[in-house]
Amino acid sequence: MSIVATRFAPSPTGPLHIGGVRTALFNWLFSKNKKGKFYLRIEDTDKERSKEEYKKQIIDSLYWIGINYDDKEYIQSKNINEHKKIAEDLLKNGFAYKCYCSEEEIKEQKEKCKKKGIAYVYNRKWRDPKNLEIPKNIKPVIRFKSKISGNSVVKDLVQGEINISNSIIEDFVILRQDSTPTYQLSAVVDDHLMKITHVIRGDDHKINTFKQKQIYEAMKWKVPEFAHIPLIHSEKGSKLSKRDKAATIDDYIKIGILSDALRNYLLRLGWSHKDKEIFSLDESIKLFDLKDVGKSPSKLDMTRILSLNEHYIKHMDEKELFRFLKAYSQKFKKKIETAKENSLIKSMNFLKNKAKTLEDIYQNSQYILKDNIEISPDDSKLLDNSSKNIIKDFLVEFEKMSKINKENLERTVNELINKHKTNFKGVGQPLRIVLTGSRFGPGIYNIILSLDKDVVIKRLKN
Repeated sequence: MSIVATRFAPSPTGPLHIGGVRTALFNWLFSKNKKGKFYLRIEDTDKERSKEEYKKQIIDSLYWIGINYDDKEYIQSKNINEHKKIAEDLLKNGFAYKCYCSEEEIKEQKEKCKKKGIAYVYNRKWRDPKNLEIPKNIKPVIRFKSKISGNSVVKDLVQGEINISNSIIEDFVILRQDSTPTYQLSAVVDDHLMKITHVIRGDDHKINTFKQKQIYEAMKWKVPEFAHIPLIHSEKGSKLSKRDKAATIDDYIKIGILSDALRNYLLRLGWSHKDKEIFSLDESIKLFDLKDVGKSPSKLDMTRILSLNEHYIKHMDEKELFRFLKAYSQKFKKKIETAKENSLIKSMNFLKNKAKTLEDIYQNSQYILKDNIEISPDDSKLLDNSSKNIIKDFLVEFEKMSKINKENLERTVNELINKHKTNFKGVGQPLRIVLTGSRFGPGIYNIILSLDKDVVIKRLKN
């Protein structure tokens, strides 16, 4: 039995779409589960729209989410001569023909179909050109001779048996007028040369599968197995597009979603194993099976992504979480000063409380990162004379403290509650405002213990 081989084949014409990431993930997990190979193929034959920056973004995105492909990435444009050769073989063996229809003729055919309210299918004018004169001023395209009668069947590993009438498959173009191969031809030739055993892709490719299967059969090549994954829809229920705000992996990185959390979410988006929700990488590989992929489209749920991210943040080692925060800050905010690192590491255990993203942790730690605290006008109004007296009294006691710990801080706060006939909020709130710039934030004891003694004194005096 041949070794299982899958591929992910994006076009570098834009940033990698989140649906593409999930397709890559399912291919990768399937191969790893079967002890097989997973390849990345960059389909860059559209020279006008393909860009190096998008190719880099695709590779970086896969690396970020933890998908490692085998060997070097396969660049489709380097293999165009082989694609052309196969087109010529199909032509020579009677499986393809030259079509001399002008652009105007094709446009006219499409208009007629539109008026009749039927899908456009090329009328096969040049399939049997006995009485036709070859025009001198038109360079032909090469079309594949699709089956006209009967039905074709694909035993899909996700959708089950799919049966369609051959009459709906047109004689599709395999070589354009400028002799460049089309997607239908290039994908088949590359999959054959790469020894791909399983083609796992979005269910918008179903009709392509029926076209491509005919090329395999014409060339007497082994046909791979096919699996069509339902698409991801937006929260509104429409097909997710690159215009949606949460459409690319970069959209998630920018708000501080962790790679493990997003990978776990995409794994569960259309696939399930019993009632299990959280999967380690090893568990994902061990348990993944295409038979557990659902047949219906999945809806993107940002609330669920944030909830999963919160779970991963809460259960992550604090030093590791700080490394993620440091990298996030450097990329999207500003570099964290070395002098602040220890304070942040020892404060991670409470800074991550209720934080759903790295952005939340970054905002929660502003009072540590900033040297000068700015108090908003709304919070300033809460600092009345009574509050200022509490701050002064706390400062006197704090300066005297030889050992700053929670026990000593609690005793001082309780004494102030009794002295000023107030409650915990009455003491904690003004202290939090002057130490962090806001009445919202971590617990007052955590705040004081996370800052150096001289920083606390300076802020209280201000």
